[in-house]
Amino acid sequence: MSGSPSNTPIKDAASIILLRQTDDGQAVLMGQRGAAAAFMPSKFVFPGGAVDKDDYDVEVAQQGQITGARDASDVPPPALAAAAIRELWEETGQILGSVGTWPTDHPPEGWASYAQTGHVPNGTDLRFIFRAITPQGRPRRFDARFFVANADALGTDPDFFDRAQDELSHLRWVPLAEARQLDLPFVTDVVLAEVQRFVTRKVWPAYPMFMDNTDDRNIVRPLIDPIT
Repeated sequence: MSGSPSNTPIKDAASIILLRQTDDGQAVLMGQRGAAAAFMPSKFVFPGGAVDKDDYDVEVAQQGQITGARDASDVPPPALAAAAIRELWEETGQILGSVGTWPTDHPPEGWASYAQTGHVPNGTDLRFIFRAITPQGRPRRFDARFFVANADALGTDPDFFDRAQDELSHLRWVPLAEARQLDLPFVTDVVLAEVQRFVTRKVWPAYPMFMDNTDDRNIVRPLIDPIT
């Protein structure tokens, strides 16, 4: 877990920006948080959440372009990738993985339902593109890493959400050009703007971007050096 000068602990977290090519251009998978949620109620977000202890014990094959996701945190990149894949499964019922057998008959508790599908997590298509730390003064704070993945890598029907665990509602593929019109958290809006920019240019950044809240100016800059 990352350190903080404030009294609110910072939890490591991971989210997936899942993109899909449609006849109308790129679309992004988003869902709405519940109105009674303690954090970001009613906001539209990407699938994601905090890193669980079980995520440290999961082997993620082909970790993709996730180098640098660790930075100053003590969470290894494979655990961050595992968290993103697990949260995608829990919140949408979508599987980013490959057909395979788990190395043990008893997978970690938080991964039991995923393992029952006959898949093992595979991060080949994950690309680490953004990091943001929640500013001080918020009731909950996260050191969030955002990974992009393509819907072509899913082992499930991208339009089938019946196995979602109800953490997000109104799951849908939103045209990327329209996504920022939704009711979004500030950080989600910033990340979407970056994704739109890179998709338009048809090139991903050489370095992930970082939303630096050090002096409350929300500066977005390349994450070239580890954050201390």
